[in-house]
Amino acid sequence: MLNRHARGFFTALFSPLARWLLRIGVSPDAVTIVGTLGVVVGALVFYPLGQLLWGTLFITAFIFSDVIDGIMARMQESGGRWGNFLDSTLDRVADGALFAGVAVWFFTGGANSSVAIAAVVCLVLGMVVSYSRAKAEALGFQANVGIAERAERLVSVLVVTGLTGLGLPTVVLLVTLCLLAAASLVTLIQRILVVRRQSLEEPTGSAAGPAS
Repeated sequence: MLNRHARGFFTALFSPLARWLLRIGVSPDAVTIVGTLGVVVGALVFYPLGQLLWGTLFITAFIFSDVIDGIMARMQESGGRWGNFLDSTLDRVADGALFAGVAVWFFTGGANSSVAIAAVVCLVLGMVVSYSRAKAEALGFQANVGIAERAERLVSVLVVTGLTGLGLPTVVLLVTLCLLAAASLVTLIQRILVVRRQSLEEPTGSAAGPAS
C-alpha cells in the first residue's frame, strides 16, 4: 500500500539524482549492488554492536537506492527481466540482513530473546511472503495482494529500531515486530487464497504439476 502511494513523490524527489548518475556513467545495476551492500553493512555491523540509531541512519542512506535504480532504468529504457531479477534478489538479501542484525543484537548484548525471536519470525515470514508472490507469478497466477508488503515492513522496523536506539522502550519494538509478523502471516494467507481461487477458475488439466 505504502509503496504505491509514495512512488510518485519519491520519483519526483530522486529523478534529478538519477539523471546525474546516468550522466556520469553509473548504471542502475551498480546502484542496486552498492545500495544492497550499504544496507547489509549497516544491519550486520552496526546492529550487532548495539548501535541501533547509527545503524538505522546508515541503512536509510542506502535504502533509497531501490527507488533510484528503478528511476534510472526507466530513464534509460533498460533493465528488463535481468534488472528485475537482480533487484528482487538483492531486496531479499537486504531484508534478511536487516532482521538478522536486529535478532543478533537482542540474542547477545541486547539480552532480550523475545525481540530476537520476533525478528527471526518476521525474517522467515517476510521471505515466504515474497516467495509466494514469485512462485505464483512463475505459474501464471497473480498474487499482488496483502496488507504487509515490503515498504511497510522496512519502514516499520527501521523507524522503531532507530527510536529504540534513542531510548524508546524495547517493548515498543517487540510489539511492532509481533504486529508485523501477524500482518505478514495475514498477507501470506491472502496470497494463498487468491491463488487458490484463480486455480479453481482454470480449465481442468491446465494447472502445472508440483515443483519445489
